[in-house]
Amino acid sequence: MSIVLHKKTFQELTTDELYELLRVRSEVFVVEQNCVYQDLDGDDQCSIHLWLTLEGKTVALARVCPAGTHMHEISIGRVITTERGRGYGKQIMLYAIDTAVKCFHATCIDIEAQEYAKGFYENVGFKQSSDSFMLDGIPHIRMTWTKTS
Repeated sequence: MSIVLHKKTFQELTTDELYELLRVRSEVFVVEQNCVYQDLDGDDQCSIHLWLTLEGKTVALARVCPAGTHMHEISIGRVITTERGRGYGKQIMLYAIDTAVKCFHATCIDIEAQEYAKGFYENVGFKQSSDSFMLDGIPHIRMTWTKTS
């Protein structure tokens, strides 16, 4: 059993891959977290989509947005792991940071993190950069990753 990393632009995604990414996002954010929000926000088309599969099953995903799309700076969002406690979330975040640096030349990356996940994001190098705010009915904080030489 080995983890497979998938990395594609929106234009490279097959319809089945796009459906799977949207299905997982809906399953976790809308159903599991009971959060009604506009997932299809227009940012997917210019983002790089990353996901991990294990035996064909999606176990983690994220998208990397260029500066000026979802946020002012380059950003990572829609971070999900479907199997918690196995390190897939950390793995997808490290891939996302690496992708932001290699594809968009990021020296700074912003995220809007659910407040409860602050420690998770600190563990991959992000630091809180805002006070708490409500987003889609859930407390969030802005966090920033800065490249070190």
